Amino acid sequence: MSAHEVVGRAAWVEARKGLLAREKEFTRLRDELSAQRRALPWERVESDYRFQGPGGQQTMSELFEGRSQLIVYHFMLGPDWEADCKSCSFWADSFEGVDDTLVDNSMSELPGLSVFCRDGGEVFHTYSCYARGLDALNVAYQLLDLVPKGRDEAGLPSTMSWLRRHDEYTR
Repeated sequence: MSAHEVVGRAAWVEARKGLLAREKEFTRLRDELSAQRRALPWERVESDYRFQGPGGQQTMSELFEGRSQLIVYHFMLGPDWEADCKSCSFWADSFEGVDDTLVDNSMSELPGLSVFCRDGGEVFHTYSCYARGLDALNVAYQLLDLVPKGRDEAGLPSTMSWLRRHDEYTR
């Protein structure tokens, strides 16, 4: 790490209070943005999507399993790929324990997340985000953003090139 300013307790507390004011401002702005996100209009899902799951083929409505809300992560694993995307694996690892949307046609696979709501027998697409828009949803990124080196991605060929699939870190 590079040399960093070192100060006494009083100066540190003063600097921390200044940052805390900015963090509280960010929290208020994030709350406003979240309210605007929830207020987005809904898009009725009219396609008869079918998904292959552990219990066989399911309709989109069946994926809800009796619940009213569903979040779908767009896991990158093209039919001609030999292995899943290590970045998507990193994201999926962060979902542990958490019980046709927009597509960029220039890529065969695109990381993203879509949110759906079921109201009676109808399913609605309510939100989607992709690429760096996902960052706020990953706990590991939130923790890395707290440490002195941060994500330490400067100079890397891509921002996530440091990742491995969770069972490959010991190799």
